[in-house]
Amino acid sequence: MPENPIAALGDLDPKKVDQERFVALLEAAAAQPDTGAALAELAPEQFARLISRASDAQIQAVMAHPELRERILDEVFRRMGEHYDGGERTEAVVRWRIGTDESDLLRYECVLSGGTCTTSKEPEHDPRVTITAAPAEFLKLASGNASAPMMFMTGKLKVAGDVGFAAGLTKLFQIPKA
Repeated sequence: MPENPIAALGDLDPKKVDQERFVALLEAAAAQPDTGAALAELAPEQFARLISRASDAQIQAVMAHPELRERILDEVFRRMGEHYDGGERTEAVVRWRIGTDESDLLRYECVLSGGTCTTSKEPEHDPRVTITAAPAEFLKLASGNASAPMMFMTGKLKVAGDVGFAAGLTKLFQIPKA
């Protein structure tokens, strides 16, 4: 019987496996739902713990696989609506550019309106703010394992548009803790 990748990830201490094993487990967990495993089954706290315990090299290795990177980022953005806690009065569009250069950018849009956060890979609205980050840096931010202000100050996070709004953006989400 094959190993359940979600159970394996839930119990995994990334410090005890090499990069190849870490990538392989995430690939198995990110497999299409019809295979019996889906990244969506991994609890947000488990994901945050994985990222907090993983080395930079492990995270970079995962993000170096384009299909896996996209599946993981798609899942992070799919969950944003579940973690949004911005209240009824916040009205904004946030555009995300995740990648290191134009050739590998993944684009997402979050529409914050009426107490909800709706995400899309097809940006349609004029953004209040556009945020650009490398995939590994974004994962650290989304899992609560990096400080947005520190990333901005060190150039790991770029912001165009309403910088003041961007500064408070993480407060609008209940970011899972490891």
